[in-house]
Amino acid sequence: MQFESFTALKKLFEAQGNRRWSIAQTTAKERIAKLQELRAEIVRRQEEFYTAIWEDFHKPRFEAWLCEVFPAIEEIDCAISHLEEWMRDKSGKWLYFLPTTKSRLHYEPKGRCLIFAPWNYPFLLLISPIVSAIAAGNTVIAKPSHKTPKVSAFLASLLEGVFEANEVAVIEGAGAEVGDELLKLPFDHVFFTGSPKVGVHVAELATSHHASVTLELGGKSPVIILPDIAVDVARDNNGGHTREQCRALKDAAEKIAWGKMLNAGQTCIAPDYVLCPRDLVPAFAEAAAAAVQKMYGETDEQRKASTDLVHIIDENACSRHQRLVADAVDRGATPILSGEFDMENRYTPATILTNVTPDMEVMQSEIFGPILPILAYDTLDEAISFVQNRPKPLSLYIFGKSQPDMDKVLCQTTAGSTCINNCIIQIENLDLPFGGVGMSGTGNYHGFYGFRAFSHERNVMEQGFFDAVRLFHPPYKTKGLQTLSQKILKFLKKF
Repeated sequence: MQFESFTALKKLFEAQGNRRWSIAQTTAKERIAKLQELRAEIVRRQEEFYTAIWEDFHKPRFEAWLCEVFPAIEEIDCAISHLEEWMRDKSGKWLYFLPTTKSRLHYEPKGRCLIFAPWNYPFLLLISPIVSAIAAGNTVIAKPSHKTPKVSAFLASLLEGVFEANEVAVIEGAGAEVGDELLKLPFDHVFFTGSPKVGVHVAELATSHHASVTLELGGKSPVIILPDIAVDVARDNNGGHTREQCRALKDAAEKIAWGKMLNAGQTCIAPDYVLCPRDLVPAFAEAAAAAVQKMYGETDEQRKASTDLVHIIDENACSRHQRLVADAVDRGATPILSGEFDMENRYTPATILTNVTPDMEVMQSEIFGPILPILAYDTLDEAISFVQNRPKPLSLYIFGKSQPDMDKVLCQTTAGSTCINNCIIQIENLDLPFGGVGMSGTGNYHGFYGFRAFSHERNVMEQGFFDAVRLFHPPYKTKGLQTLSQKILKFLKKF
């Protein structure tokens, strides 16, 4: 439904409040049936989605399937397969000093949930948390991005065809205006995916009602190419790199180029910049440029005309990219691959920069576009220190073969997730959580962790026939109580 007024939102919120307790009591079988219906509708109507997202920002059909529909189906299938197990109470440890009690962990729905989705993966990043919220037994009001109006309208239609509005409702409209109106309502949980700056604002408003929050944000995700990317390979007779080392570097360059160019760099876990050993920078930059040319075209004109290359979401973002590149070049960066910007068609050319320094604008904030800065380093400690001294990233990528060096990077840095010798794919394992740390996010989700994000973990203890706690009731100065306490302390010393 389109946003009309705060009064209309409040009425919808109250309707979901009236429904929340009946939904909270649904069985695994009933929730699975809803998820199966959602899955069927996604499969049936996926062609409508491919058309919508192409019209919004030129995302090709296969990439839309690979990065949006396929992982959403995976999320649904995971919940369907495991929901009965997830919902089952978990037994707590037996307590010897409360011998007749029983403890258990009970997962209960948080209640009324608000989900904000971004524009870069507008389908997946709305559907995936909704799946988790439904699996956990909640009601949902979801706000897709106004920057992808065709997909937003499709999502509203899709979900209206599966759920009643008093269980799951989609609110369309301008982002900041509608978002702030929604956050006036006392939701039980708020799930936001977007920029760190907006995430802070969302968290402040949500916590004013004591709502719990999950923040999936972003940041500058670094790539560290290890000095010995090809272990035990000596220089050739001319002092250059051996063929094996060149193969290892080429492999890394191809994977990094793919990760950067996916969705035209408009991915929260895209490799943002590369820290590369100084003597490998020229070879790596050329290999990365060759990889981009192989995927999207030899020339800038061919890449611009490619139906496999996603366009930038709007002219403002494209203009920002242009300013970043111009500033870097003015300050001494060297474009190894570049092209002409086209604001009208929202085209940012694939750009690879060397001789990049930390003071350049391109290194000050998340790029969110097909621009790859390469910074040279002399020692691995220097590269690690560079990452340590910056906000905690959503992802960190390591390329190389030295296990001690990999372990060193892992032990001396922090990131929401890490992938070794590849990019992006760490989000594919639904047995593991996905989320940020520090500025890059709060909380996590995917698979069971999504179910848990939308559930309250309730501690339940049941008293048995003998209440040992009665022995500790006042008055405390009785001889029997003092003797008992001394015996307990003596018993504890044995452990």
